[in-house]
Amino acid sequence: MAWDFETDPEFQDKLDWMDEFVTNEIEPLRFVLGSPYDLSCPKRQKLIPPLQEEVKKRALWACHLGPDLGGQGYGQVKLALMNEILGRSPHAPIVFGCQAPDSGNAEIIAHYGTDEQKARYLRPLLDNKMVSAYSMTEPHGGSDPKVFTTRAVLDGDEWVINGEKWFSSNARYASLLVVMVVTDPDAPPYNRMSMFLVPKDTPGVKIVRNVAVGTGNEDGSHGYVRYTDVRVPKDHLLGQRGQGFVVAQTRLGGGRIHHAMRTIAKVRTAFDQMCERVLSRETQGELLAQKQLVQEKIADSWAQIEQFRLFVLQTAWKIDKYKDYRMVRKDISAVKAVMPKVYLDVFSRALMIHGSLGVSNEMTFSAGVVDSFHMALADGPTEVHKITVARQILREYAGTDDLFPTTHLPKLRQAAYEKYAEIIEHEVAAN
Repeated sequence: MAWDFETDPEFQDKLDWMDEFVTNEIEPLRFVLGSPYDLSCPKRQKLIPPLQEEVKKRALWACHLGPDLGGQGYGQVKLALMNEILGRSPHAPIVFGCQAPDSGNAEIIAHYGTDEQKARYLRPLLDNKMVSAYSMTEPHGGSDPKVFTTRAVLDGDEWVINGEKWFSSNARYASLLVVMVVTDPDAPPYNRMSMFLVPKDTPGVKIVRNVAVGTGNEDGSHGYVRYTDVRVPKDHLLGQRGQGFVVAQTRLGGGRIHHAMRTIAKVRTAFDQMCERVLSRETQGELLAQKQLVQEKIADSWAQIEQFRLFVLQTAWKIDKYKDYRMVRKDISAVKAVMPKVYLDVFSRALMIHGSLGVSNEMTFSAGVVDSFHMALADGPTEVHKITVARQILREYAGTDDLFPTTHLPKLRQAAYEKYAEIIEHEVAAN
């Protein structure tokens, strides 16, 4: 019987090293660097590559990839435990070679790309010599591919792309755009799209503006991208024509688990800050920690974090066990649906406990509250995932044609009497 909640000592040693390395070497970077994706920043290029080399020496680089691509081929449980540490810093994933969207884009190029595509794009992505963006959602239709209007038309030996894409994350830093467009408008809904590899310097590609998350006025990194008569060679098609939806799904399953564990890292940090605060501040003659409503916030937060963490790890375990994302689709969608609520709840409580300091830009809570809504939308909105969960669950049940439920007590009572009638009658007669 295998039923264990302990990490094997050898891997725990790796996690312990990661924990110390992230704390001492990576977390401080947020105060001296901008985006970890900005390869044009001299300070970034001075500070990040040496840390990446140290990770490679420890054989912890790009562990989601197989040995043939320079990784360790770790399963989802190990990756989840690693991402629980990496989530503490926005610079940690790129130091360990597992940053989104590059990790997902590299995965689909490795899976569907031609030898030429792999030589041109895959190795630079894996070595963090190139940044990519996933250009899928559209201004009018969000992430529903059935209503996409961006088109690619074959003209001789070239595809001509026209349309607009919205919220293409990291487009401002990317040199490669992975673009999902309609190539076969008359085909069934999920066979209309194809995936293309488009260098950002291709004529006709224009970033209309860079959109930020939240209320600040600074430029963000989520591109509003316009494609006007963008011509790419036929061999820039990734996968088969009409296979865009299948290619897109390939990159999502494991990524959602990684997002969840990184979210746990963030909420644990907020929880630690909350606990420190209530043991440091007095009001009305006593510590905040002695207030019952504050104690309720602490208890609720701890329970939510622990429940969610175990749920995510169990889902990761199922992925490793079945090696088929379709068999864990319900669990992955449930993780995705629960994640933003845990994120919002814990950060909201931490914000309230810190008072006016909590809503200021001198703490991370207000940004975290906004980001929880971002996470509720990224990789599919919460509502869609809840629908998926419900549909998957209901397939395991059946209705009844009876007037009353199968668990109706009078019906069960009658069945019990009939089952044991002979024994009961014998006992009554004997007495």
